[in-house]
Amino acid sequence: MSILYTAFAIICLLVAFFLVLPFLMVLLSRPIKEKIRKIKPGDPDYQEHDYGCIITAYKNAEIAKPLVHSLLKQNYGQLHIYLVADECDISNWDIKDDRLTVFNPDPPLRLKAKSIIHAMEQYVRPHDYTVVFDADNLAHPDFLNIINNYVNNGNTVVQGQRTAKNLDTTYACMDAMGEFYKNYTDRYIPYLLGSSSVISGSGMAVETELYWAYLRSPEIEKGKHQWKKMLQEDKILQNNLLFKKEKITYAMDAIVYDEKVVSGVQVETQRSRWLFSYFQNLPNASGILLKGLLGFNWNQLLFGLVTIAPPMFIQLFLGLVLMLISFFIDWRLTAVLFTAIAIFGLNVFWVLYLSKVPGQVWKALWNVPFFVLNQFKGLLKMGNPNKNFKHSEHTRKVSIDEVLKSEKQES
Repeated sequence: MSILYTAFAIICLLVAFFLVLPFLMVLLSRPIKEKIRKIKPGDPDYQEHDYGCIITAYKNAEIAKPLVHSLLKQNYGQLHIYLVADECDISNWDIKDDRLTVFNPDPPLRLKAKSIIHAMEQYVRPHDYTVVFDADNLAHPDFLNIINNYVNNGNTVVQGQRTAKNLDTTYACMDAMGEFYKNYTDRYIPYLLGSSSVISGSGMAVETELYWAYLRSPEIEKGKHQWKKMLQEDKILQNNLLFKKEKITYAMDAIVYDEKVVSGVQVETQRSRWLFSYFQNLPNASGILLKGLLGFNWNQLLFGLVTIAPPMFIQLFLGLVLMLISFFIDWRLTAVLFTAIAIFGLNVFWVLYLSKVPGQVWKALWNVPFFVLNQFKGLLKMGNPNKNFKHSEHTRKVSIDEVLKSEKQES
């Protein structure tokens, strides 16, 4: 019985630790100021790096048009855009520019990593950095300017901030809420604390040689044959970088707008893919954590802790279940878990406040239980990825000017 009690107590304390960890990180980061020097044209350290901007579109090239326009409007000169229109009808494509190359692969590639390789193998010139976008994204006019400033400060991998392009449904607001929270706790705070930002999946700039090393890794080669069971590309990339002790910098002001889900069905489909990838990635996250512990490497250690932490709704569910069980076993464990859950909940509100989320997001808080229910449904669909993991359809075709105008009106 003592062995069972010890095991139960350890599990309770582990869950409590991960519930409290985000709060401790936010608390520790508050006195820290970002140390990024603004390097302007004419300064001795200024260099206008060349960026290859890759857009991966699948079955819908039209949704990428606003993104292409937003990149062509960048307040920055050294870039070339590569649109990989995989399995897309481009007969009505009407954007022509010397800075744009459009690919329509035949046969279809049907894998994001393959689309990126396809573009990089046909670069019109060697680019210093490669930036990856999803077709539904939009880039703020100063996106590359800000990224380049971080690069001129000596950073080889820079993750921009993804934020909501649309807040037109309750589900979109709740999806945006989760991203605001994760942007702060999994990206901004680890970066401030001297570790690495978790990669978002788009809006990141990577030194091209580093990116090639990732694309040539055994994990990508293996993933090409796994179809939908492949580990998500962003996780393979961040694992590849962290095992090499590279740091992933977070540029909070380098804004990329991203389309948020608009229905419960989309939540289930999207979260099912993400949850499958989380469990798939646990051995890698554990490996990075162990490597950080044994090698006394803070970057790997904190990043490993952040990426091994269970998804928020699973943490909260485990905390509540264990708290109820512990009530009949040991009141001290009940008190620990109750305190951890309370701190976790209050920290969510604190982070949303620090993130200055829009009013629509605050109003959507009452609907969080429905969003969580959809995530549980997504959890149950992980068993058959090739059947259940469907491509997310994007429909919000708005220009960067419309988004910026809307933001200005809200502020």
